[in-house]
Amino acid sequence: MDHFRGVRQVDLPSWAPGSVDISQPSAARVYDYILGGAHNFAVDRALGDEVIRTSPNAAETMRVNRVFLRRAVHFLVGQQVTQFLDIGSGVPTVGNVHEIAQKMAPESTVVYVDVDPVAVAHSEAILEGNDRAGVICADLREPDRILEETRRLGLIDFDRPVALLLAGVVHFLSDADGPGRSIARLRSVLAKGSYLLISHITLDQQPPEVAAAQRLAARTSTPMYPRTQDELKAFFGDLRLVEPGLVFIPAWRPDAGGVVERPEQTGAYAGVGYRG
Repeated sequence: MDHFRGVRQVDLPSWAPGSVDISQPSAARVYDYILGGAHNFAVDRALGDEVIRTSPNAAETMRVNRVFLRRAVHFLVGQQVTQFLDIGSGVPTVGNVHEIAQKMAPESTVVYVDVDPVAVAHSEAILEGNDRAGVICADLREPDRILEETRRLGLIDFDRPVALLLAGVVHFLSDADGPGRSIARLRSVLAKGSYLLISHITLDQQPPEVAAAQRLAARTSTPMYPRTQDELKAFFGDLRLVEPGLVFIPAWRPDAGGVVERPEQTGAYAGVGYRG
């Protein structure tokens, strides 16, 4: 682990919050680096490079997850959903939820939630001047806090349909963290017509190098916990999965004319549940 410790706190760039700890890699910043972003540190780049060396599909999986999120937001706005609660939103990249939704439906409102101070600070900068989007620094393990602060922002009315987005975040919670309880609490406030989106890593149908890459994630302050398809279906509770159900990410409503070959190579599932 020592080779991931080479950056001093005094080396913080101007865009980074003074309180951020850069002696440990952050999952959100590693994700940002692999996607080609600039809001990461040497410690994050070192781990990102090692993940890519161990599993060349890792970067593609992250990119595919972003593309899935774009397709899903298009679908959700098409279902007349214009309120989005995006938990685990990460460091903003091109094609953020508010950009996609507000382009299709300008009245759309978005609340981003992340526990990484770099992600939150950068989100605040991007959202400056946008009175229909906001950001909260909170953890998925704190669903009541998330709901309280979301209501305080005044951007989401839980008496109307909401899209709850959990894209690539639940796998950072161990079973001991009680992800099922947190998701159930968040589901409990969803009105009729709401949706729950989840994408999550898995070892189902995966070769050994994928498991090795996921073990590397344990070197961050937020290790990942892959789950099976059946375990993930339980997170949707009584919501009905929309077609095509819970599938490997590229197979979820691919773009017209898109060719989906070996979708299992992404090593991650995606699905959207509906409260009718």
